[in-house]
Amino acid sequence: MEKLPAQMTVVGISKPGGPEVLLPETRSVPAPGPNEILIKVAAAGVNRPDVAQRSGSYPPPPGASDLPGLEVAGEVVVVGADAKKHKLGDKVMSLVAGGGYAQYCIAQDAQAMAVPAALSMLEAGAIPETLMTVWHNVFERGGLKEGETILIHGGSSGIGTMAIQLAKAFGSRVIVTVGSKEKADACLRLGADHAINYKTEDFVAEVKTATSGAGANVILDMVGGDYVERNYDAAAVDGRVVQIALLGGAKATVNVGKLMVKRLHHTGSTLRPRSNADKAAMVAAIEAKVMPLLREGRVKPLMDSTFPLQKAADAHRRMESSEHIGKIVLSV
Repeated sequence: MEKLPAQMTVVGISKPGGPEVLLPETRSVPAPGPNEILIKVAAAGVNRPDVAQRSGSYPPPPGASDLPGLEVAGEVVVVGADAKKHKLGDKVMSLVAGGGYAQYCIAQDAQAMAVPAALSMLEAGAIPETLMTVWHNVFERGGLKEGETILIHGGSSGIGTMAIQLAKAFGSRVIVTVGSKEKADACLRLGADHAINYKTEDFVAEVKTATSGAGANVILDMVGGDYVERNYDAAAVDGRVVQIALLGGAKATVNVGKLMVKRLHHTGSTLRPRSNADKAAMVAAIEAKVMPLLREGRVKPLMDSTFPLQKAADAHRRMESSEHIGKIVLSV
């Protein structure tokens, strides 16, 4: 193995604010703990929580790096004393609690996954956060089954495009909401059965029409706000509404009677604060159920754009424009 440098380039948050506060700086290369590995980063995914952290509304959990970046792909260059899953030189992709916007990043050994040969390192950097979010919320919390219908809000996002592919791979019917014809076309190409432009169409009425009045069995929602009650209207009897973000606001006024009459489940989760044991269990399930699809090339991230690490601010501008279709990745 090459000798590790003492210093590395990272992109830090100089103060809470807009994309311009993301600035390159030099820091010491971190040393992994007993159950950790150090990854020489080739690619780091850009996600909405990075934007929230930059703006000051989503602080990192205790003990996590203050640097943004929740998923990376690269090469293992240091292995902790008790880490048994990966070895030096392995090409891995991993969820991290922070620190991804850097040349080197620490990951939990149990949360890292081998990069399938079918994926480039840039594609691998676009996988872990999105894949774990979709797997846990759609399949573990939402219980999506073969033959059921899922409504995915934000279908053209990184999470949406992964959810389309996984839902179709496991035999479900997919309806998405999007904000443009271009995004609708991209989702249909990925396999979505029906795309609704929420700017010109009422998604509740469209879902009812597409399901012959039955509604969606699972709804994956990143909007919240006034979508909550509309989700109840669009859901099938015994439907499951899974909340993963609140882009439309954290508060909603709802008629809880609709939840009772339809026997709905409304659940939700966030990934970053979960315990390492929880995340390791999700990884183990993904390795068993989803990795074969990645290895066969049946599922892969839809890539929107790539920016060099030093241009992380431009990557955030791209994300905040909401014009992207699929994943935005930093090349390190």
